[in-house]
Amino acid sequence: MINKTHIIFLKFICRVLIKKNQFESCILRRLYIKLYDIDIGMYSYGCFDPKRVPPKTKIGRYCSFAPTAYIFGRNHGVEFVSLHPYLYNSELGLVKQDTIAITSRVIEDDVWFGHNSVISPAVKFIGRGAVIATGAVVTSDVPRYAIVAGVPAKIIKYRFEPRVINIIEKSKWWLRTKSELQKMIKLDSGFIFTPGYFDETN
Repeated sequence: MINKTHIIFLKFICRVLIKKNQFESCILRRLYIKLYDIDIGMYSYGCFDPKRVPPKTKIGRYCSFAPTAYIFGRNHGVEFVSLHPYLYNSELGLVKQDTIAITSRVIEDDVWFGHNSVISPAVKFIGRGAVIATGAVVTSDVPRYAIVAGVPAKIIKYRFEPRVINIIEKSKWWLRTKSELQKMIKLDSGFIFTPGYFDETN
């Protein structure tokens, strides 16, 4: 069991590491799993904030979060006599166990969350390479490489045609380290910067 003083110290370490290098710190990521039950992949940034990202959230690698993007873990009890969290959050002492569960969700790699985007508790999956536009309110799962916008958010288009998506998926570039990605930029800049024009037969 971690005592209160130890928790305060670990949270202080987190704040230091966020300022120092949130892109690459393995220690920061381990602490976030331990303290907050938030699993954040390497090189993802902007998501080290338990006020904006709830427990039971798994975030892939290379994700980009605007500082005003929010993910909500659960709704208030609209069917209860009161909407107050006293009735669903056991940490507040009135109920012995949570009466509304926090949503478990997976956010795959390389997802971009724009400013003031909101992910509702109904969302359990956001696919790799998706774009959540500025001000979008997402109420359902988002497929890979989709661009969603609006209130409620709808698919505006896909970033690439299916042929290109298949090529990108086969490359598994997101599993590469920063230095490996740098080598890819030097050796295969066409694929990196213009995958829509890439010919896999070359």
